[in-house]
Amino acid sequence: MSDTLDPSRSPDLPEPIGSVGVVASLHKVPDGYQVVAQTTDGGDADLWKDGLFKSKVTRYLCFTRKNQDSVVVDMKFIDLRDAMPMGFTPVLETLDTKEPALRKRRLCVKVCPRASAQTVLYDIQVMGRSKLPRTHYTCIGEVNNMSIWYSAGDLPPTQRGLPSVTNKTKTSTASPATSAATRPHFEHQTSGSYALSVCPLARADGTWER
Repeated sequence: MSDTLDPSRSPDLPEPIGSVGVVASLHKVPDGYQVVAQTTDGGDADLWKDGLFKSKVTRYLCFTRKNQDSVVVDMKFIDLRDAMPMGFTPVLETLDTKEPALRKRRLCVKVCPRASAQTVLYDIQVMGRSKLPRTHYTCIGEVNNMSIWYSAGDLPPTQRGLPSVTNKTKTSTASPATSAATRPHFEHQTSGSYALSVCPLARADGTWER
C-alpha cells in the first residue's frame, strides 16, 4: 500500500531523511541518528532476534535528517540471493561495529542529490503485532514477523534548494551546449555506505528534466 504525504496539507513536515543505517547497540548510535528501538505497539524492534532462542545479537534501524547534500528516496528489502535493484545500494554493515547488518534479508536504499529530489522519505517505523495499514505509510517487507514502513512525500521547493540552482544558471557564462544541467555519476559501492543515484534534475524555471 502506498500513500504519500501532501506538503500543501502538511506544512509542518520534518526535514527529509538523508541516510539510513543499522546499529548493533542502542548505546552506540552515531551522533545525529534516530534509532527505531520500539515497534508502534511498544515491542522490541530488534531485527535480528530469534523467536525460539534468546540471542545476545541485536540489530536496529536508524536514520538521520542531518545530511544536507542528499536524501533517501526509496527503500526495499530483498532476499540474500536476489539481484540488487537498479539505483539501490545495500546496507551491509552496522554503523557502530561494522558487523553484518542483517542475516535473513538485505536492506537496500536509494539516495539522490537533494536539489534534484522529488519524492523523499520522512519517517521510518517498525510494526509488530498490528498489521493494519498505516495512513501515508508504505510497507517494504517483513523481518522476524515485524513489518517495516516508511512515509514519503513531495519535497517542497523551499527544502530542495532551487534558488541556488537558479543563481548558478544566471551567472553561468558557458555556451548552451556546455551549460546544460548534467547528472553526477557515482560508482556503485558495496560497503555499508551507499552511493547517490540518478534522479530527475530541476531546471531554472522549476520544471523537471527526465
